[in-house]
Amino acid sequence: MNFVDSVGRHARSLILVAFALAIAGAVASLSLPVGLFPQASFPRVVIDLDSGSRPADQTVLLVTRQVEEAVRTVPGVQNVRSATTRGTAQISVDFGWGRDMIASTELIDSAISQVVPLLPAGTIFKVRRMDPTVFPIISYALLSDGSTTPVALKDLAQFQIVPLLSSITGLSRVDVQGGETAEIQVLTDPARLAAYGLGMSDISTALATNNILQAVGQLQDRSKLFLVLANHSAAQVDDIASEVVRADAKGIVRVRDVATVQSGAVPLWQRVTEDGKAAVLFNVFEQPDGNVVQIARDVQTKLASLALPPGVKLVNWYDQSQLVTQSAASVRDAVLIGLGLAAIVLIAFLRSWRVTLIAMLVVPATIGVTILVLKLWGMSFNIMTLGGIAAAVGLLIDDVIVMIEHIARRAGVGDGAQAKDAVLAAGREFLRPLTGSSMATLIVFVPLVFLSGVTGAFAKALSVTMGAALVISYLMTALVVPVLARQFVDFTRWKDPGVGKQSRFSRTHESLLKSLFKRPWILAIALVPLLVVSWFAYNAVPTGFMPAVDEGGFIVDYYSKPGTSLNETDREVAQIDDILRSMPEVETFSRRLGSGLGGDLGESYHGDYFVRLKNGHKRSTPAVMSAVLAEVQAKVPGVSVELAQLMEDLIGDLTAVPQPIEVKLFGPDSSVLIAKAQAVAAAVSKIPGVVEVKNGVKLAGDAIDIHIDPVRTGLEGMTPDDVMKSVQTALTGTVASQVPAIGKMVGVRVRLKDALTLRQEDLAAFTLRAPDGHIFPLSRVATLVPVTGQAEVSRENLQPMIAVTGRIEGRGMSAIMADVRTVMAQPSMLDAGMRYELGGLYAQQQIAFTALVQVFVAALVAEFVLLLFLYERFRFPLIIIACSLLSTTAVFTALWITGVDLNITALMGMTMIIGIGTEMSIFLVSEYVGLAETMPSRQALLEASRNRLRPISMTTLAAILTLLPLAFAIGQGSAIQQPLAIAIIAGLLLQYPLVLLGMPTLIGLTSKDKSSA
Repeated sequence: MNFVDSVGRHARSLILVAFALAIAGAVASLSLPVGLFPQASFPRVVIDLDSGSRPADQTVLLVTRQVEEAVRTVPGVQNVRSATTRGTAQISVDFGWGRDMIASTELIDSAISQVVPLLPAGTIFKVRRMDPTVFPIISYALLSDGSTTPVALKDLAQFQIVPLLSSITGLSRVDVQGGETAEIQVLTDPARLAAYGLGMSDISTALATNNILQAVGQLQDRSKLFLVLANHSAAQVDDIASEVVRADAKGIVRVRDVATVQSGAVPLWQRVTEDGKAAVLFNVFEQPDGNVVQIARDVQTKLASLALPPGVKLVNWYDQSQLVTQSAASVRDAVLIGLGLAAIVLIAFLRSWRVTLIAMLVVPATIGVTILVLKLWGMSFNIMTLGGIAAAVGLLIDDVIVMIEHIARRAGVGDGAQAKDAVLAAGREFLRPLTGSSMATLIVFVPLVFLSGVTGAFAKALSVTMGAALVISYLMTALVVPVLARQFVDFTRWKDPGVGKQSRFSRTHESLLKSLFKRPWILAIALVPLLVVSWFAYNAVPTGFMPAVDEGGFIVDYYSKPGTSLNETDREVAQIDDILRSMPEVETFSRRLGSGLGGDLGESYHGDYFVRLKNGHKRSTPAVMSAVLAEVQAKVPGVSVELAQLMEDLIGDLTAVPQPIEVKLFGPDSSVLIAKAQAVAAAVSKIPGVVEVKNGVKLAGDAIDIHIDPVRTGLEGMTPDDVMKSVQTALTGTVASQVPAIGKMVGVRVRLKDALTLRQEDLAAFTLRAPDGHIFPLSRVATLVPVTGQAEVSRENLQPMIAVTGRIEGRGMSAIMADVRTVMAQPSMLDAGMRYELGGLYAQQQIAFTALVQVFVAALVAEFVLLLFLYERFRFPLIIIACSLLSTTAVFTALWITGVDLNITALMGMTMIIGIGTEMSIFLVSEYVGLAETMPSRQALLEASRNRLRPISMTTLAAILTLLPLAFAIGQGSAIQQPLAIAIIAGLLLQYPLVLLGMPTLIGLTSKDKSSA
């Protein structure tokens, strides 16, 4: 049984199966996970270390170095980078792409656990695996008009909202920031303690030992068994104040006799605000397979059922689902607009609504089956898969058009039953070129699947989506389109409008082709200016990493002078609050001080903003960012800022390289590196287009070193450790006990009265109590030495390193980095023993570009091998590949004209052009090869070009029109695919004349039979 008989016999089954799968895909789309990014495991682990308060250089020696050396032993570790400040450190561990990061994270945790006994007592650590789910998908703020305390606001979030949301499917956790945590404060009076001969440790011991609730055994009395409890538990402030500190012959001393007991809050060195007002933020995180859109809906539903206290309101300051939803809507609109434009092309050329309807049915059905494949492969809807679907529509419509056009050309010339019988035969006849052309396009996506790095994480989702769509399109076109054409097209009434007619366009094409046959040198003359313009554009087009996507919001990192107090920094950045409120595009903003969205080391002079813009804002997000930067620099001179869009900041945090420019300076001595980093930063800041330059020297601010004299301490009957613990208890306090409250436990902290407002001279006069009861000032046994400008210590792979960073505005990345290299090549820039490396997003760009060039070459080789198998002659593959390569040069010109960067999605589009151009060429060459068996070469070329003029024109025009919505970046989030669409359109515009004019000319020149028609 041949192809025609098989398809004819199973026609109904084929249609039923095809559309059943399409419906299944539509149903699967309702349960497919939805997120902003593809589900990718970034090969990075972050370790947060806290060993109390100690100088940065000691922290490096006692903590950071030990942990660095431990994690270096873990298999697969490629890079270890650390930042250490007073008592805390953050270590970034990079692995190679493709590793099992869950297992690697466990190995890191195990390696650190082995060295914990060697670290200072009390050192704690936290290991975080970095992937897109470590950042919130939805964030809210709780604001009060003053009627609800910060403690009550935090309790509302912690004990009501978190449990309320915890049952939502796909939700991982809810984190709470800001507010205050209740505690009972026992503020001791040194004079009153001295009068009673007591110390602060006596108060702590008394509270710890008196406040008890302990089971001491069981008692069996008659027929019952009793649990015996020793109960002397405090429940209120008065109970704590009444606790007995000492009871002897001299009398009873209670806590209230030597201290003031009051309700208070845990000392917090952070500030959190919303729109400039103190707030409590809670951030919702998803699980790796979560559905962002559904989680957002469930969160909104749950929160709507919560009765808030009077005067408290809820503000949504970030919602990732909105961008995802808007991106999905943009894809939907792009697909519908593209299909509508393609329908116009079909109507214009074939003049049949029924023929057009077939294409309009098959393409959505193909998309539906593609979604089903994504579901079966465990993928999600995200900006890359959605963009892949939108970009694939232009390729899907090509397959349908060429098959329908071929059927029209064969069956549209007969009458009645004869024409109907010719439909399946035409489908069988076209199967070979359709297979070759589909493989030519599909084969390009195979190397993309093997890309690694950030590029691979994004390219894999795009290539799998488009590859699956093309395979399904091939099957639909080969098996379903002929059946639908035979069933729905009435060939007794409809005839191919192109039969027996030659349009003016066709005559012009034939005339040009004949001229080129006679004077082929005209082809070279026509190509020279195109190549010259392309070369100029190649050198002029700016380069980037990821496309700039207007996401309706941005991040502002801010820094006041190192060492600035929390209150002073808060006062200074309040001016930035005013600037943001004055911007008409800004809807709301949240601010963190002493912490950050990305888990930065907490400092009192550093924090960040998240700024959310209004829907439909007039100025673009980059324009608003530039305006904010200009105003801050002009009006807030004491604060420096760094601005980044959401995707740029997120990818930067995931890869530990948030800035485009990073010059890493290495040397044996950190103190010498500091001076050189400042000089490098000054030089780099003078490069045009470089903004927000930071010298990488991060100072932890001022400190007071207490130099304890062991001899004088011994004469007082104490040890240096006793002195240290006494001062620590006075300043920080000791949580001596806990008392129960509604739904929580409240700590009881013993500390010195006015500890938070002490001056240096007050600290020197602080009185210590010796074991024998006598008291003396701290200044008697210690010297207080102010220390200014303790620098954060940065290291990479166990070497001292300082990174000078900057951002780019108005120029391409490659051009600026070339200038950076020129600056660094100056003889006086680095001392002997120093070296530098370029990192940041530029390093990621170079890795991505190198990988994509390799993919490009692999695609060329694969296409050449495919063409060799199809035609078994070298000249056809060489000519086809040459034309496809020439068409890619148009990409540089198009990007230069449109002002779009040459980035990884543009390079992916260039790679696809090779496949699309080869597909277009195969249709013409296959037609020529068949005709050349029965007629002279030139005549066969003319006839093949004449036969393929209409389908190639239709597919090119339809593909361009379907990609136009993406090229214009219509809709929020659609800009991620804009460079790809521009690249493909540009390639098609040049490939079209190359295939119809250039290729026949080259084939004619290389043909042994050069006889004219």
